[in-house]
Amino acid sequence: MKAWDRVLKARKKDRPTSLEYLDVIFDSFIELHGDRLYSDDKAIVGGLAKLGDINVTVIAQEKGKKLKDKMARNFGSPLPDGYRKALRLMKQAEKFNRPIICLVDTQGAFCGIEAEERGQGEAIARNLYEMSALKVPIITIIIGEGGSGGALALAVSDEVWMLENAIYSILSPEGFASILYKDGSKAPLIVDEMKITAKDLLGLKVIEKIIDEPEEGIEVNFNQTAAVLKKALIEKVEELSLLDETTLVNKRYNRYRQFTYE
Repeated sequence: MKAWDRVLKARKKDRPTSLEYLDVIFDSFIELHGDRLYSDDKAIVGGLAKLGDINVTVIAQEKGKKLKDKMARNFGSPLPDGYRKALRLMKQAEKFNRPIICLVDTQGAFCGIEAEERGQGEAIARNLYEMSALKVPIITIIIGEGGSGGALALAVSDEVWMLENAIYSILSPEGFASILYKDGSKAPLIVDEMKITAKDLLGLKVIEKIIDEPEEGIEVNFNQTAAVLKKALIEKVEELSLLDETTLVNKRYNRYRQFTYE
């Protein structure tokens, strides 16, 4: 399958969103609201849940399904308040020794003037900094689009996984084409060069695991994929939970040091 076909699948309007994963994979989810500074950003949903018998904190980017919900959730593009809410919940998880599961699905952080006024860049940078040293296991799954710093702000994790038809990139293919060709409509021509598919990124060691999707489409047989993902999450969380805090943080540090260039 060509990379552009996977981009279209990742953006498909009936592709399952984070709330559907929350319903199927996790039990007893209790949503927590607000960043305690400004507002409650509905593009990020977070709270307490059980993963099998394990108490976890779940933080998810939510695009919404119908137009009204999409507008309320800013089409999955978080404001600084959303990232600060996410960090608040991460620090709470660390305090109570709960593993953190992040679900990423965003074209990117919101880039409007109000986001800049409230410190979008600082909010994202703060998450990167704080996540690197959290003393609890963190796993991030990219379920659809993983765009730029808006995705990375929930992805400084011990392991990053991707759905088979998800994408993860520094900017959108349209943005890349706009820079390279001054024409965003040429995105299908350059997307292969961007190396944004799960297969590409596994080869580059940017991610650790690919979750297969049914041939008929994840939206047709979502429960099958969710069951596989749940089992894998339980096994990995149990494995990471056996590590002492120092080892856990050092392994995460070394994971990201491998991407530096001399």
